[in-house]
Amino acid sequence: MRENTTRSAVLPVAPSRGRLRPLGLDEVRITGGFWARRRQVNATATLDHCRDWMERVGWTGNFRAAVEGRIHRDRRGREFADSDVYKLIEAMAWEAGHGSGAALDAQIAAFTDTIAPAQEPDGYLNTAFGRPGQQPRYSDLEWGHELYCYGHLIQAGVAQTRARGEGELAKIARRAADHVCAAFGPGGIERVCGHPEIETALVELARATGEQRYLDQAALFVDRRGRHTLAEPEFGRAYYQDDVPVREATVLRGHAVRALYLAAGAVDVAVETGDDALLAAVVRQWEAAVARRTYLTGGMGSHHRDESFGDDFVLPPDRAYSETCAGVASVMLNWRLLLATGEPRYADLAERTLFNVVAASPSEDGRTFFYANTLHRRRRGTTPAADAQSPRAESGLRAPWFAVSCCPTNVARTLALLPAYLATADDDGVQLHQYADAELAISLAGGRDVALRVRTDYPSGGSVTVRIDRSPERPWTLSLRVPAWATGTDARLVDPDGVRRAVTPGTAAVTRRFRPGDEIRLELPVAPRWITPDPRIDAVRGTAAVQRGPLVYCAESVDLPPGHEVDAVRVNPAVPPQDGLDGTVVASGALVTVPDAPPAAESDRPGRSADSAAATGTDAAAGTDAAAGTDAAAGTDAAAGTDADGDGQAGPDADTRWPYAPLDEAAVPAGERADIVLVPYHSWANRGPSTMRVWLPTTRPPTEPPGR
Repeated sequence: MRENTTRSAVLPVAPSRGRLRPLGLDEVRITGGFWARRRQVNATATLDHCRDWMERVGWTGNFRAAVEGRIHRDRRGREFADSDVYKLIEAMAWEAGHGSGAALDAQIAAFTDTIAPAQEPDGYLNTAFGRPGQQPRYSDLEWGHELYCYGHLIQAGVAQTRARGEGELAKIARRAADHVCAAFGPGGIERVCGHPEIETALVELARATGEQRYLDQAALFVDRRGRHTLAEPEFGRAYYQDDVPVREATVLRGHAVRALYLAAGAVDVAVETGDDALLAAVVRQWEAAVARRTYLTGGMGSHHRDESFGDDFVLPPDRAYSETCAGVASVMLNWRLLLATGEPRYADLAERTLFNVVAASPSEDGRTFFYANTLHRRRRGTTPAADAQSPRAESGLRAPWFAVSCCPTNVARTLALLPAYLATADDDGVQLHQYADAELAISLAGGRDVALRVRTDYPSGGSVTVRIDRSPERPWTLSLRVPAWATGTDARLVDPDGVRRAVTPGTAAVTRRFRPGDEIRLELPVAPRWITPDPRIDAVRGTAAVQRGPLVYCAESVDLPPGHEVDAVRVNPAVPPQDGLDGTVVASGALVTVPDAPPAAESDRPGRSADSAAATGTDAAAGTDAAAGTDAAAGTDAAAGTDADGDGQAGPDADTRWPYAPLDEAAVPAGERADIVLVPYHSWANRGPSTMRVWLPTTRPPTEPPGR
């Protein structure tokens, strides 16, 4: 790894070494296009929305209640509610770091004035533990989230320091970190938190302050993980990655957000300590999880009951949990791996996840959110109340707030710091990893100043033009990522002399003595194409999906003729999908109807007594995936006739027929040819209640081999 000697002050992640150097928010500015629109909504709507809701539901007020001695009776929210206040502050700090932060500075100061009096003299700060009438400090490390909350406090303090200069919040965070080192350092409490997060925060604080003890403590937490310091939960120790040490693990497992946060922290520790073996262990886990436990969208986590990864190839679309926070954590991990190794595959997965998980969570107005991101919605959801927090993560429509609202604030901080994910530098030049209209002003090693502008209609179009505005006299290299999805396409790179050359997935580079006004153009043929799943993914065998560039598409019932839902859709993968109007894709297929099935023979019918499986609602009768840890009582979409929306109504197709028949008597669906309109997955459910499906049954077996 190379030493990073030239760096911005406004860096969300600032490793001291690595293959690539990150660029700060003062070096990269997104100026238009897909991400500019979402960042504008985040800055003007989502931040205020989150602040108002946290005040309304009492999470901000918990700090006041702690100071006033009434916290034992008046505390509101879950044990980790403090962390969402901190994540919002972090988002505000990064947003302020873009240069127009006076109003946000005032809001951060108001939050700080509320938080500061609640900190104990020894640095302890938590509203759920440690005061009269509450459980003692660190008495529930499995589920208490105390160290997790510190992690988000520390990250908020680092954000304030780097974006606006050290303020009182940063001092609060540092006192808390000092307390953690004293309480959990050598000779202290030799355990870990049930929810990793503190690790990456302590490393970033060490980078910001130069204090070795913070890095040492982060390394200690990583090394303690997997040594059974936590009580075994009902889900098994893998749930919080306490089953095997990080260095010995072979795949990401357990609770998806926990696993990804831990992996990100382990990469940070490995980079700062030069621990190549630890870095290799995380890469090994990443490779296995991406190959066998990741959805087409980049989403991770197929268990609802424990928000966890499933076993290899257990990726049911209708039970995709794919938590938004797991998407955020995946982007965090991929960014760290990219900086450490320089390998474009990490930028590929970050792109897929940003467009199809992170961008899918917030509504177009930035005031409602998906917590979980299913790939198949069987029944139309009910609109959540605008003035009440939703108790359900797997709602059919975006909700304004949740009883567990980790996702809205995580989206907010990700969009606030997003420009930092676009590009990097090294001693040789500049690398572009994500594409958006942007302006970059960079100082390379040796004081060589580079300025460039990116213009693109990506992801709707595939032309990316880079114009050089300022360049040193010496040659340098401009590198552009050619996405993995461009496999088999006619991708081209056009240099300033107009010479076009074919490029393949990976990196395309131009090295020369650039002049102001020079332009380099990457041409990516963005066209819809069929994707077929690995046959080992049982749940989607016999289906196909459409991807266009980095965007995954879906069928949504609002685009079907009246009376049809997405389960009527069949597609013909022998006919290439075509671009439609306004960013849609049109697939050739059919809409089928299933005639009434003949009555099953009496001997084939199950018993209908009160003690039968159907009456008792067992997994077998409800159609849940017991192996994946799902539960009929949890409101599974897949359960036949269940009430997934909590509206007291069974599904519209619920009946009393036995759903199986002899093959020679099986009803053959009758269908009529239809053009099926598909929309970007990230945009679904913005037009009211609907059913939705990503993986579409085919009218004939797909002929295309599995794609990525």
